[in-house]
Amino acid sequence: MSLSDMNITGYNGYQTQVSNASANALENTLSKVGDDTTEEELMDACREFEAYFIEQIYKGMEKTVMKAEDEESSGSYLEYFQDMQTQEYAKLASQQGNGIGLASQLYEQMKRNYGL
Repeated sequence: MSLSDMNITGYNGYQTQVSNASANALENTLSKVGDDTTEEELMDACREFEAYFIEQIYKGMEKTVMKAEDEESSGSYLEYFQDMQTQEYAKLASQQGNGIGLASQLYEQMKRNYGL
């Protein structure tokens, strides 16, 4: 078995682990939101949800980009770290300015629902 064969299988499994870890982290944060949540904690949870939403948009856009044949081969460092890079871009996009506005709208709605 060559190293490139291992990379193909390993990369797909790693990609799934990174996606699941991101979703699980978001789920843990949102499950802690309740009546005793402070406004700051609520806004952080909303920003985290917005970052996750943006991440999913970026991943959907990446799938639409046609790659050259030489870019499709596995084993490059970009393949291994692309999910982490996408997550960081999504976090930055949600933190800059007002992000896409989803976090602030979610925050206002949840603030009314929880009576903060």
